[in-house]
This record gives sequence, structure tokens and C-alpha cells, in this order.
Amino acid sequence: MTIVVTGAAGFIGSNLVKALNARGERDIIAVDDLTHGDQFRNMVDCDVAHYLDKHDFLLMLAEGELDGELRAVLHQGACSDTMNHDGKYMMENNYQYTLSLFNHCQSEAIPFLYASSAAVYGAGTTFVEQREHESPLNVYGYSKFLFDQVLRRRMAEGLSAQVAGFRYFNVYGPREQHKERMASVAFHNFNQYRKEGKVKLFGGWDGWGDGMQSRDFISVEDVVKVNLHFLDHPELSGIFNLGTGRAQPFNDVAHATVNACRRHEGKPVLSLEEMVRQGILEYVPFPDALKGKYQSFTQGDIGKLRAAGYDAPMLTVEEGVSRYVDWLMSRA
Repeated sequence: MTIVVTGAAGFIGSNLVKALNARGERDIIAVDDLTHGDQFRNMVDCDVAHYLDKHDFLLMLAEGELDGELRAVLHQGACSDTMNHDGKYMMENNYQYTLSLFNHCQSEAIPFLYASSAAVYGAGTTFVEQREHESPLNVYGYSKFLFDQVLRRRMAEGLSAQVAGFRYFNVYGPREQHKERMASVAFHNFNQYRKEGKVKLFGGWDGWGDGMQSRDFISVEDVVKVNLHFLDHPELSGIFNLGTGRAQPFNDVAHATVNACRRHEGKPVLSLEEMVRQGILEYVPFPDALKGKYQSFTQGDIGKLRAAGYDAPMLTVEEGVSRYVDWLMSRA
């Protein structure tokens, strides 16, 4: 039977397809919107049985053309631009799309794994999967938050098949280049260093030192492994934080990126202090426009994920970024 991956030409979706291929899975329907056609590049080394535009896919579901044909739906398709304030588009593309797929999967008793987001926590400081800690700051976060509430209500009533939502924290890694300004810090650090020979970070603000604002940075490699763990365990349902459970400062990302690049240049490793002293790492004033609207700290509580049986270690920034730079350099 067929596995559907939505957002299959996107960042996490294409990594999922590649990982399924590594398992020998080829009966995959890739669903996406290729209006911006360059995303096809993420699919070139992937093997799928069929591609469908997301609107055609929804129509086929509504008309029953895929009834009895699907094994699972891995739903990664969404607008992830937190600066997009078109609420109508965001709710149609993120909330209503997810709700339609969820309802179909429940009616067909098909496992449904979907992408939620740590954006549901807004400016909060406690990152636990509980309603009292959730207060999104933008319509993107709200679109994810709203469906999570639907799932909670439906879980209380009883599900016919697995449904698992993953609140992704700061994901980085291969196949994100099409995201442009929404790509990860590691991606931008790499390109800035290659172009200018230096990396720029925000200076201190709101009690945080230069470059010390910290996030839960997680490699897409670990995100994929968690998705596949749940695919293998259809008895697991719920909403789960998907981070490392460990906050690391932006300084760590820049330091790891630069030293990985220097390794490819045949240059010695530098300490953070040496990078600052040599002007390789530079701090710029914290932008006024972001004050009061910026998450200076995120750290996912992954206790619920561990309790669900996922016990593999997560890559540190130093490990994950070094591997990511190797991938980027191989395609430079």
C-alpha cells in the first residue's frame, strides 16, 4: 500500500522521502505545490511512485479515488513563513488542509503523522505540551495551535487510528535552501562565511550577552528518525515536542559552522574568543524592530517523547552542524 508524504518537495518532507527510500520504500505519493518550481531539486535523488498537486490530491480524497489504497499519511505540507500575515491563506493552507487530511485518515483508519510547531508556545518560557503554556504570537503559530486543539478533543472522544503531531523546534539541515530567509541559522552562517569570511550575530539584549540568545536547534536527521519511529509504532498517538531538549546559544551554531568550513579549507580550529578577536565573528546591535517580538530562549521538554519509547540520542549543534556543512560543501 502507498505512503503519502505531503510537502514532499520541501525541507522535512524531502528528507522523509529520502529516508523512506533508504528503507526500500518506493510506493510513495509525493504531494506538494510546485508553483515555485525550484523545489523540484529536493526530489531529484528521491524515488516516488507518483506526484500530485495538493489541490488534486484533496479532490481525489474527496471523490474516494484513493479509498483503501493508503497505508499512512506523513503530512509536512504547510506555509512555514512566520512573517506571512495573510490569515485567510494561512488558515486554509495550514489548518483546513490538515483538518481535511485528518478526517479522511480517521474515516479510513489510516495513521496520520503531522507537523505542528513550537511556535504554539509564543513568548512563553515553559515548553511543555499543555494548554496553559500555549499562546502563539502570529497567525502561523495560531494555525498550528488550532489543529492541536482539534486533536485533543478528538482524542478524548476516541481515535480510529494513530494521530501524532510533532512540535518542531529550530530544525536545520540538508534540503532547506529553497526556504531562503526562513532557512536555518546554520544555513545563513555558512553562506555568510563563504561570501564575506565572517559571520554576524545579534549583540546582547534583554539580559542576554552577545550571541547568547539560545534555541533548541535540532538536526533534520533526528526529526526524520522520530517520524519513522512513530510510523513503526502505530499504537502511539498524541502531541509531542520534537527538539533535543537542550538549548544552545547562537554562538555555538556560528562557532561550529565556521570551524567546519575551516576544516574544509585546511585551516586549524579556532576558539570562539579567537574568532571574535580576528573579526571572523562579529556582533551587530540588536534590531529595535525585534525587541519584544523575539524568542531569546527555547528548550523543548521532550519527556513525553522519551516516554513514548524514543530513546536515541539527539545530535548536538557541534555534531549536526558539522555534518550539515559537509553536505553543503559537497554541493558548493
